[in-house]
Amino acid sequence: MNRKRLALLALVAAVFLSGCGIFGGGGEISDDDLLQDQEYRWDSNATATYDLDVSSDSYTAVLNLTNREELKINTESAIQGDQSVGIKALQFQFRNGTVVNATHGNLTAREGSDATTIELPAENGTVGFTAPRNGKSWSTPTFVTGDYLAYLPESARVGIPLLSRATPGADEQTLDGDQMTLYWEEIEDGETLSIRYYLVRDLYLFGGLFALAVSLGIGGFTYYYRQIRRAKQKREEVGLDVEVDDDDIDDDGPPPGMG
Repeated sequence: MNRKRLALLALVAAVFLSGCGIFGGGGEISDDDLLQDQEYRWDSNATATYDLDVSSDSYTAVLNLTNREELKINTESAIQGDQSVGIKALQFQFRNGTVVNATHGNLTAREGSDATTIELPAENGTVGFTAPRNGKSWSTPTFVTGDYLAYLPESARVGIPLLSRATPGADEQTLDGDQMTLYWEEIEDGETLSIRYYLVRDLYLFGGLFALAVSLGIGGFTYYYRQIRRAKQKREEVGLDVEVDDDDIDDDGPPPGMG
C-alpha cells in the first residue's frame, strides 16, 4: 500500500475518532457546573415549571417527579436528532422540603450521546436544574405528564401572530406587573413545548417601521402621480394628446367620384 493511501486512511481514522468524541457525550458533568448557585421556584404547584426570566441565555426547570430513580432530559434537533443538555446548578427537594445540591452523594448527572441522565436521591421529589437557551425562541421535550407553567422574561409577550407563538396553545395567560406567565392544564410526557415571544419594545419598533413604510409609500405614490399629471399636461399643451370622437370619423363624406 503506497504512502498516499496510508495518509488517506490515517485522515479518515482521525476524522472518525474525533467524530466519536463529538457525538459520544461528555460523561460526568463537572462539579463546578453542577454546584453553581441558583434560585428555583420550589413553591410552584405545577408539575413542571419553567422560568425563562433567569437570563437571556438560560432558563430554569423545576419538575415534580413520582416513582423515578433517574430522569433523562434532552433537546431535539431536526438535523442532529436528540442531543444531551449541558445542565448546571443541579438541586433536589425532598418531600419534607429539604433541598440538597450535587454535594449529596446520590444526586449527580452525566451527559450521553442523546440525553443527559440525572440520578435522583429519592424516587419522589422535585428536581431543579438550569440549562442554556438562545434568543426569543425556546422549546423543550416534556419529561413528565401534568400541568405546566412558564414564566416569560419581563416585557415579553405572546399573542400576536407572526411575532409570537406558543405550541401547544396555552390554556391561560396572566400578566403580573410586567411579567407574563403561560399555563397548560395537561401536557403528556413526550410532547414538545415551544414558545416564541416578542418584547414590548419590539412592538413599538415594528409599529414605527410600519408607519414609516406607509408614509414612504404614500409619499412615493403622490410624487409619481404628480409627475404623471405634469407629463400629461405638457403633452396636451403641445397637442400630442388630441382626442378624436367616433362621430368625427368619415365626416368628409365618401371618396371623390363616389358622391
